[in-house]
Parts: sequence; structure tokens; C-alpha cells
Amino acid sequence: MDVIDDLAAEQDRLADLLGGLDDEQWSSPSGAAGWSIADVVLHLAQTEEAAVSSISHAGTPQMWRRGSESVDDAAEAAVRSQRMSGAAVFERWQAARRASVAALRAADPHVRVPWVASTLTPTTLATTRLAEHWAHGLDITDPLGLPFPDSDRLRHIAWLGHRTLPYACRVEGIEAHDVYCELTAPSGDTWRFGPESAESRISGSAGEFCRVGARRLTPDQTSLAAIGPHAADALRVLRNYAA
Repeated sequence: MDVIDDLAAEQDRLADLLGGLDDEQWSSPSGAAGWSIADVVLHLAQTEEAAVSSISHAGTPQMWRRGSESVDDAAEAAVRSQRMSGAAVFERWQAARRASVAALRAADPHVRVPWVASTLTPTTLATTRLAEHWAHGLDITDPLGLPFPDSDRLRHIAWLGHRTLPYACRVEGIEAHDVYCELTAPSGDTWRFGPESAESRISGSAGEFCRVGARRLTPDQTSLAAIGPHAADALRVLRNYAA
């Protein structure tokens, strides 16, 4: 499963949905607190433009040069400073996402690029872009009642959440431990991450696991099973993003 191909496919799906919105829908509230649907897509455009800047090695993208601001505060300030109509936002995002995918395809896979407070390989950057488009796709489609079924592209996002558990634990000030995940894919396949010998295990729906990592569900809103001394903590701090 090529993550850049899957990123492009996820963006194509979102583009098909966004292309049918009217002005009222563009200005309506999204699932992201304080943001309209247009604001969410503007944020996606801005971060895709930042990805292109990173890959071109032009230095840390401007929106991440935030001083003492948090990532969320920097993103909020960027959206607030550039709000525009839904039609203009859609056009900007379309250009930005195509440029980002092209840059990711052309990038040297072994050269890390700056992103937020760290550096990532182009493959991992593509995975974070997929995770963000999927999560914000929920913010757009849920309030509008539009179909947005889970797909096996979630495998990349589940991998990202599991892979970054040590980082998530560090952010929350707790010790990281091995966790084994056995997740049921939308297709019915089973995805496994981590050592099977781990004392702590998480099992259940991959869609729910990814929603917990995106902070769109809390663990107690899911049917995920967390077994062992550290599984509940891992599920509590799980994240598919950097902050």
C-alpha cells in the first residue's frame, strides 16, 4: 500500500464531496470547534503549502515558526488571518494538495524534512498528511451528514498512531512501554502492530482506534479492549498528529 497513492486517493474523495457544497454549507459550522467548513479546508490548504515548503528545503515553514505559541494556536492564527470564501478556499486547496503530492513523489525518500518541531522522512510526512485529511474529513462530513465510510487507507494512520506512542507518552509525561495492537480493518482483515510478547494489548476496530488517535472519540466511547498494565494509558495518550 503506497502511502502517497493513498494520500492522493483520500484527497480525491474529499474533493468530490467538497465540489458539491453550496455557499451555505461552506459557511456552516464544522466539527472543529470555532471553524466553519471553509476554515477547515483553508487549514488543509495552508498545511499542504507548508508541506511543499518543507520538501523544497526552504527551511521550517512559516506557520510553524510560532515562538511560544502552541501548534493549535499557530494554526488558528493562520486561518484567522486568511479567511476567504468557500469557492476561493476550494481552489486554493486543490492547487496546494496537487503540489504537495507531486513534491512528495519527487522527494528523496532518505532525506528528512522539517515539520512542526521535528524532521520527518517524506513517507512519514505523507502519512501525517493522510491522517490530517482523514480527520478533518470527519469534521466536514459528519456535520453535513455526508457519507464518509472508513477504508483500508486507515492502515497508515493506525501504524502512525502506534509508531508514535513513545512520543505521545513523552508529551504526557508518562513512561512508554511496548504495546501490541490487533485491529480489525474496514475490509475485515486483521492488522497487527508491535511485539506479540508485549504485556499490554489493544484490540478492536481500526476505525475506532484511529478516531481515538485523532481525538474524535474518547476511549470510553469505543468498544476497544485495553488489556494489561499499560494499555489503558497508551490508548489515553494515543495521537495521530504532532502537537
